[in-house]
Amino acid sequence: MPSPEEAPAEVEGDEPRRSGLRNPEAAVRGLGAGTLALEAIVLLLAIQPIRIMGGDLSGWGIGVVVALAVVAALVAGSMRRRWAWHAGTGLQVLLLASGLLHWSLAALGLIFGLTWAYATSVRHKILG
Repeated sequence: MPSPEEAPAEVEGDEPRRSGLRNPEAAVRGLGAGTLALEAIVLLLAIQPIRIMGGDLSGWGIGVVVALAVVAALVAGSMRRRWAWHAGTGLQVLLLASGLLHWSLAALGLIFGLTWAYATSVRHKILG
């Protein structure tokens, strides 16, 4: 591996990469997709504990949680699209609003909303 002194000089007019990543767009997409995939898994796994904890999660409530998990998985698979980041933000708002069905969904909405805010801030720092 060449040392920094032996690295080829940049061509005039090329801007240096700010992040040092080989493919910063792919890294940011991976961060967003991973966050949403984890959210989908946690939502599906949260159904039974909510029911056991005495939650009044009806059939509609379970349907909402499953629908949010499916949307999270679909948006995670669509991170190459420009609108996917906005859809992810909307998903966090919907999850927080689903806290009206059970308080633990509001807690998950807060946790994943903060996680999504962090991923978005990393995206802006890396991509500029």
